[in-house]
Amino acid sequence: MSGEAQTAGRVSPEARTAGRPAGDGAPAARRLRPAKHEAIMTGGREVFARDGYARASIDAIATASETSTRTIYKHFADKRALFVTVIVDSAAQVAEAEIALIERHLSTAADAGEVETVLRAFATDWLDDTGDWLAGMAHSAAHRALIGQVRSEAAHLGTEVITRWWEAGPGRVRAELAAVFRRWAGTGLLHISDADRAAVHFSRLVSATPGPPASAVGADERAAWIADGVAVFVRAHRP
Repeated sequence: MSGEAQTAGRVSPEARTAGRPAGDGAPAARRLRPAKHEAIMTGGREVFARDGYARASIDAIATASETSTRTIYKHFADKRALFVTVIVDSAAQVAEAEIALIERHLSTAADAGEVETVLRAFATDWLDDTGDWLAGMAHSAAHRALIGQVRSEAAHLGTEVITRWWEAGPGRVRAELAAVFRRWAGTGLLHISDADRAAVHFSRLVSATPGPPASAVGADERAAWIADGVAVFVRAHRP
């Protein structure tokens, strides 16, 4: 998605580490060279996703990052500080890719007759055959594993960290989708009274799958589930 990566809302590695409170490793992380910072983020994402927060070690992350434990400890106070920075960084990168898809597909609708078509194309690129987001992105599977870690460690991470993760990633994407629905409501393409609620409803409708969670379905069946979800959404909001 290199072309879409230049869309509005892009966050650079330096910007993703800006403005973080002392004690979670961010001020020091800003002094890392961009390439070294990116290497540690990539290695941390790989190890935390593979081993989980509790079992992941700084030694393993240093090996995966091709750096030293000394360098990591110099820039991050502890494993928690590194984990927080990794999940926020990863969420921001995934959000950029998702927002690029929103811009690519949903900025083209010129009349009500095109709405269902562009929504279906967007959802098809957005989801994989289990209803998960951005399977085609290089580290989407690792990112989803990190989300599982965020949920399991929520009590230890605290509400501030969860809020930062949400604002860097899922919250940004939901806000962008809601902004599209708000514009469509303003121009009469759809009748939507609450765009934020509509964004949640749309996401749930198109990501629904038969059977147990994460069970894969064939491409034709996945397309049918997306088409039905989009159709229900459009009928509910038809002007």
